[in-house]
Amino acid sequence: MTSTPLELLRKYSVAGPRYTSYPTAPYFHPGFNEADWAEALTAPAPDRGLSLYAHIPFCDSLCHYCGCNMVATQDYSKTQPYLATLDREMARTAALVDSTRVVRQLHWGGGTPTYLNPDDIRRLMAMMRRHFSVAPDAEISCEADPRELTRAHLVALRESGFNRLSFGVQDMDPAVQQAVNRIQSGALIQQVIDWSRELGFSSINLDLIVGLPKQTVESFSRTLDQVTVWAPDRLAVFAYAHVPWMKKHQKLINEADLPDSATRLALQQAVNESLGAAGYVNIGLDHFARPDDELVRAQQNKTLWRNFQGYTTHKDCDILAFGASSISQTADVYMQNEKTLKRYQERVAATGFAVERGLKLTRDDQIQRDAITRVMCDLELDFAAFGHEWGIAFTDYFSDALAELRPLAEDGLVDIGAGKIDVTPTGRLFLRNIGMCFDRYLKEPAGTQPRYSRTA
Repeated sequence: MTSTPLELLRKYSVAGPRYTSYPTAPYFHPGFNEADWAEALTAPAPDRGLSLYAHIPFCDSLCHYCGCNMVATQDYSKTQPYLATLDREMARTAALVDSTRVVRQLHWGGGTPTYLNPDDIRRLMAMMRRHFSVAPDAEISCEADPRELTRAHLVALRESGFNRLSFGVQDMDPAVQQAVNRIQSGALIQQVIDWSRELGFSSINLDLIVGLPKQTVESFSRTLDQVTVWAPDRLAVFAYAHVPWMKKHQKLINEADLPDSATRLALQQAVNESLGAAGYVNIGLDHFARPDDELVRAQQNKTLWRNFQGYTTHKDCDILAFGASSISQTADVYMQNEKTLKRYQERVAATGFAVERGLKLTRDDQIQRDAITRVMCDLELDFAAFGHEWGIAFTDYFSDALAELRPLAEDGLVDIGAGKIDVTPTGRLFLRNIGMCFDRYLKEPAGTQPRYSRTA
């Protein structure tokens, strides 16, 4: 008998990774040290570009749902030693990286990068350009909180070369905003979007969250109606991850106010229907874009990739990430910085680096990562093509994964043919579950497993 969507949601709502990396961050270890990172930076990589990331952890206030590494403070003076520390970390890193390598992508995240005042926005970008060679056509993006944003902030970003913006909208319903301590009006969002378009930013993304306290299908449908009027180029619609054991401030959320499984499913269906009707293409896991967007073209061309910034068209770039908790990535290495502000600044002051932990990938890690990524990006996996690329017999190497996929096929999440796996339209809601079948680390004893948010 065919399961209903709600039955599938209840069955597959299990703890699992989001696969912004593989192996996932809980498997990074402190045995990876500064010497290992220096070795990775000096390794020749003539065919790989650079993607720079700067983490600005400061926020004016605390959003109760936040899962990011952030510091809520009204003391702006804290930014000054932090910016000086970023400069020192970039200098140490740039000294080891081949100076002919070009930056193709640059992103600021947080926290709230636009917590920085306009002069400091210009100062930080000048630092990055001083240490690295940024391509004239680089994709340069910044996350922004509409609530504290002025036109002068946007002017500073534009003058510094930023061409993309991502605004945190989350939900426009007053009761939901009150429950998560993030109050912002529609007029405010409209104003910052108008300013951004007037100043010539080429792409505007809006972030929404489903699963927030007091959220209903009716209330969120009004948010979706408003968002489609604003007509952003992209949308990221994240499922709220309630992880109070990791983020203590999430205990400020009354769990009784969180939507139940049926409501979460209906919310997701409302998102798909509303954005689909407005002409957006569902890229997969959380992301929607206009049909002519490069993310859509990359998916069609099978060049889409996934990393710590979500979906990207820059697969062949090493990520050099700066700031507290930031995660860097080369072709075969992950490295994460110290998470606390104080420890990060102390470590960089001492050595120029703040390596907390990392991981050097084995060949098996790389093969499994590619399989998971191809499923989540291409929504299909061709056995022969994949096996040829990696020099493996696909069905032998992934016999365990294929066995785990069979129940998902019976439930209509994937189609498994003689030489191919295809994700079905229903399966798009369960991409994390499909990826988990290829995850060898999840097959370790249960007592050694990290804790993840739920997949649905």
